[in-house]
Amino acid sequence: MLKYISIFLFFISTNLYAQRVNIGFWKPAATVSCTVTYGPAVSVNGEVRTMLVDGTTTYIGGSFTTVQGVARKNLAAIDSTGAVLPFNPNVNERVQALAMSGTTLYAGGYFTAVNDMIDTQGTQINAAGVVNTAFPSVNGFVGAAIPDGAGGWYIGGYFTQVGGVARNRIARINSDGTLHPFNPNANNDVYTLALSGTTLYVGGIFTNIAGVGRTRIAAIDTTLDTANATAWNPGATGGSGYVNTMIVSGTTLYIGGKFSTAGGVSRTNIAALDMTVNTSNATAWNPGANSDVWTMALSGTTLYVGGKFSTLGGAARNSLGAVDTTINTANATAFNPGPNNSVRTILISGTTLYVGGYFNSIGGQSRYYIAAVDTTTSNATAWDPDAYDYVEGLGLSGTTLYVAGSFKLIGGQTRSGLAALDTTVNTNNATSWNPNAGGDAFTIGMSGTDVYVGGNFTSIGGTIRNFVAAFDTTVATANYTAWNPGANGFVYALTLSGTTLYAGGGFWKLGGSNRNYIGALNTGSNTATSWNPSADWYIYSLVLSGTTMYAGGEFTVIGGQSRSKIAALNTANNNATSWNPYGDDFVETMALSGTTMYVGGNFTYLGGQSRSKIAALDTTVATGNATAWNPGANDLVMGVAVDGTKLYVAGKFTTIAGVTRNRLAVLNTTINTSNALAWDPNANAQMNNVTVNGATLQAGGIFTSLGGSGTRAGFATMNTCP
Repeated sequence: MLKYISIFLFFISTNLYAQRVNIGFWKPAATVSCTVTYGPAVSVNGEVRTMLVDGTTTYIGGSFTTVQGVARKNLAAIDSTGAVLPFNPNVNERVQALAMSGTTLYAGGYFTAVNDMIDTQGTQINAAGVVNTAFPSVNGFVGAAIPDGAGGWYIGGYFTQVGGVARNRIARINSDGTLHPFNPNANNDVYTLALSGTTLYVGGIFTNIAGVGRTRIAAIDTTLDTANATAWNPGATGGSGYVNTMIVSGTTLYIGGKFSTAGGVSRTNIAALDMTVNTSNATAWNPGANSDVWTMALSGTTLYVGGKFSTLGGAARNSLGAVDTTINTANATAFNPGPNNSVRTILISGTTLYVGGYFNSIGGQSRYYIAAVDTTTSNATAWDPDAYDYVEGLGLSGTTLYVAGSFKLIGGQTRSGLAALDTTVNTNNATSWNPNAGGDAFTIGMSGTDVYVGGNFTSIGGTIRNFVAAFDTTVATANYTAWNPGANGFVYALTLSGTTLYAGGGFWKLGGSNRNYIGALNTGSNTATSWNPSADWYIYSLVLSGTTMYAGGEFTVIGGQSRSKIAALNTANNNATSWNPYGDDFVETMALSGTTMYVGGNFTYLGGQSRSKIAALDTTVATGNATAWNPGANDLVMGVAVDGTKLYVAGKFTTIAGVTRNRLAVLNTTINTSNALAWDPNANAQMNNVTVNGATLQAGGIFTSLGGSGTRAGFATMNTCP
C-alpha cells in the first residue's frame, strides 16, 4: 500500500539556458558543454527521501543509520565539504519532509520517537512499558523469543551478535541481562523455538547447527553450551522450505511451515514428530495443508492452524482452521472463520482465539488485521481494536493482550509496532503501555508480566513525537523542542508560511483535531489551525503560492469538490478553487515557476492531455490546462526542481524525453519534446528528489553509484547545467 514518496524544496534561479534558432525550429543547444562534475563524495547507508539547504548546511532525511560512517539515524546535517555535522536528533523511523524557520527544523515522516532511544532489535520490557536497559543489544532481527525457565530468554532470528559478542541466529540471555555462554551457532535463520525440559527445539531455514547437519529442525541440549545438538534428527525438506512454528505436547512435537517431507515421510506443511525417536519419527497423524503454515495453538486435542493455505485436514479452509489431533487424516473440525487473507499469529484463551495477520474480514465481520474469534461458533466477537497495518505476534498476560506488528495505530491510539490491548474492552482499548518500536515488531515472548519483544526495528523507546517534530539546529543532541502537536498517521509533505506549518500525508488527526490527510499547524502551539480542506485519500506534495495551496496525491475529493490527484486550495477558507487539471493516477511531486506548475507522478493523463509521468500545467486556466510541453518518461517521476528554463527531474525512469536517462535528468522547459540536455549522472538506482541551490544540485535516493562510480551513495551534490 505504501508508495514511494518524494518531498522537495525548490529554488528559482535567474541562470538562463541559451537557445538557437535554425530554419524556424527551436533546438536544444547540444554543443553547449553540460558535463556533470561532482561535489565531495558522501555515502549514506540507506535511502535519502528529503533535503533542505540552509546556507552551507544541507539537512537530509530518510531511512539510514550512518552518514559517512558516522551514526546518524534518519536525519543528519552535512556541510559543504561533505563532513557530517554534530547535529544528531536520533529519529526512530523514516523522515519524509523538512521545513525550516530560523534555527528550527521541522520534520515529518513515519517516526514516533526521537532522542534517547535504545538501539536494538530485541529486548525485555516490563508491564509498565519500561525497557530493561541491562539487556544486550541484538544486531539483527529477532523472530522468536521464549522464556528459559530461569528468568531469562532464548532468542532466535537473523542476528550475528548479541551485546557485541558473536552469536549466530540463536542465543540465551540471563535474567540479569548478561549473555549466557550457550552458543549453538546456526548457519541460517531461526524462526521458531520450543522448550521441553532441558531440550530446546529449533526451527528455521538452517542446514547446520551446533556443528552438525540438521535440515530446518533440530534439538539442542541446553545443559551444554556448544557442540550441543542431540541425536534427534527428523529433517524437514522440500524446495526452499522452512519450519516456522512448533508446539510441544507431551512427547509429540507439532511443526508447521513449508516442507514436503518431515520425519522421513511425506508431510505437506504440517506434521507431528515423536520426540522419543531420533529419525524416521513422524507419527501417523497427517492432516496436510496445501500451502504455508505460519502459526499454531493447541487446546486439548484441537490444534488451531493459521497460514496462507486454502485446504487443511481434507477440507476447504482459508488461512485458518482447526484439526483433531486424535484423528490421523481428514481431520478438520467444523471451525471455519474464513479470513480473507493470511493469518500470521494466533493465541488461544478458553473459547476465544485471538488472531493477527493480513486480513480485513474474519468470522463474518470486518476486522482489520486483528480479531477475537469464538471457537464454538467461528464468529468474530465484538472485540475490535482496529489495527492500521499487519499484526505479526501476540502474547497474553491476564486480560492484557500484547501485540507486535507493522502498525502505527491500534486500539484507538498511536502505537508504533508494539501495543497492549485490554481484552475486556471492545474498542479504543489500547493501554498506556507504549515502548515505541522504531520499525516492525515480529514476536512477543511472555514470562509473567515481562515481555521480550523482537523484530526488524532498529530502536526502542525514546521521547514520543508522532509523525511530526521540531528540532533546534543550534544544539547537537537532545535537540527536540517542546512543540508536539502529533498526527495519527504518516506526514509526507510540509510547507511553512510564517507561523503556519501546512502538512499533508496519511493522517486523519493532526494537532488534536480531525484533519483528513491535509491540515495546518500553529508553530507557536500544539494545535491545528482552523484550515480544513479535508481530502479523501493521501497527500504527497504541497506547494504554496500566495494564498493558494497546490496539493498532489491520490485523492479524488478535496476542498469540498471532486478533484482527481491534484488541486488548488484557498488557504483563506477550506475550499478548492476552480483549477481542476484531473489526473488518472497519483501525483508525487510539483514545482511552480511563474504560472506554470511542473508535475511528476505515475499518471498517463493530466490536464486534458495524454502525459506520461511528467507534465506542465497552466495555473491560470481552470481545465484542459496541460501546456504543449511533453517530454514523457517511462516510469515514475518522484522529484522535480526548477532552475530558470531548466527542470531537473528524479525518479525511477530509464528513458525521458525520448533518450536514455537513468533516474536523473535535466529538461529544457522552452522546448516541448526531445528536450533532454546532455547532462547525465546515470544513477544505478532510484532517485527520490532533487533540489537546486545556485549552481549546485543536491540529489537523494537509494543509488550506490553515479556516473559509473561507487564513491557516492544515497546523497550527492553536482553542478547544474549552464
